[in-house]
Amino acid sequence: MTDLKTQLEAKALEEGFAKMRVCRPDAIPQAAGRLAEYVAKGRHGQMGWMEARMGWRGDPTALWPEARSVVMLAEPYTPEIDPLEPLKAQDCGTISVYAQNRDYHDALKKRLKRVGRWLLEQVPEEEIKVFVDTAPVMEKPLGQASGLGWQGKHTNLLARDLGNWFFLGSIFTTLELPADPAEADHCGNCTACLDICPTDAFPAPYQLDARRCISYLTIEHHGPVDEALRPLMGNRIFGCDDCLAICPWNKFAVEAREMRYAGRPELQSPKLAELARLDDAAFRTMFSGNPVKRIGRNRFIRNVLYAIGNSGDSGLLDTAQGLLDDPDDTVKDAARWAVERLR
Repeated sequence: MTDLKTQLEAKALEEGFAKMRVCRPDAIPQAAGRLAEYVAKGRHGQMGWMEARMGWRGDPTALWPEARSVVMLAEPYTPEIDPLEPLKAQDCGTISVYAQNRDYHDALKKRLKRVGRWLLEQVPEEEIKVFVDTAPVMEKPLGQASGLGWQGKHTNLLARDLGNWFFLGSIFTTLELPADPAEADHCGNCTACLDICPTDAFPAPYQLDARRCISYLTIEHHGPVDEALRPLMGNRIFGCDDCLAICPWNKFAVEAREMRYAGRPELQSPKLAELARLDDAAFRTMFSGNPVKRIGRNRFIRNVLYAIGNSGDSGLLDTAQGLLDDPDDTVKDAARWAVERLR
């Protein structure tokens, strides 16, 4: 099994993954309790899916009882430019690094399946299941239990040899592979990720209240955003990378090998005035195959209008006024707010 694991790791690296580690499905016994507490406090906001399958999400052994090993893999998507720089261009919007090109789920899952198929060729009597983010799997605790990295104070996974710019994928298998030791915490006294958060979304180190997180507000939250939070969102129109970008461990980040993760120039710092003119058809065309498409035109334009309201650019007043009669009530509310701010 040790030799097979070594060969599996070599195959994973060959396919483009930067790191592979293994843990047991029962390696995160604390996860279920922490998840239950998180949901009980309402910190998941409108993400009802976190509560709906809590039994599976909190216990990988319940998700697939036959599994004996979890293979955790990291794939870098390190940005070419500092994600904090576009925040200075107030007439432009900022889109999270991971969403500036093709949807990572497809590329990552195909790569996972190739690694999984290779494993089944070696042990055809065994079974596998591959997961990328969309299944009730707590990848970050499993990543720490496997030794892939540790969950930092910003709750994201980071590693001493990768920084925190990487996607996570997992292969559950009935094969019993040698497990790796869990990774220890290496954040020390650093609080950079907590200090930079525009909305104070971290009640304490290692805790996140999604209801204040800009990534949640711009992507998962339906309807109008609390008016007290809107000014704090700045020009972030899809996601937020501040806590990731500021992490000092990124000095060890490795270059992304997948070209489909490189930011499209038109999405790295798009003009707010141009985005605000998108109707549903134009929105779908512009974001075809892109993660932004998932939130739909109306929620996206809502975010764009909040950014326009925060721009301080009176030249965008006409743009905001043009959406005061939009068919969507949330867009109309955002347009009203933006107009009042610019006036």
